Amino acid sequence: MKVNTIDKSINNAAASIEMEGFHIDEQSKIWCKQLLLKEITMEEYISKVKQKAGVTA
Repeated sequence: MKVNTIDKSINNAAASIEMEGFHIDEQSKIWCKQLLLKEITMEEYISKVKQKAGVTA
């Protein structure tokens, strides 16, 4: 996937989520991009998101 396509996809998804009343911060967008570029694994992504949210389980 091209970086431009990934950026557009993430921004479109964030806009859709924000229309539902939620907010996606820049760090979460960066992690999502890293996942799509295969710079981090799904397990790493989930771990980062859970840690940020304060989930310990």
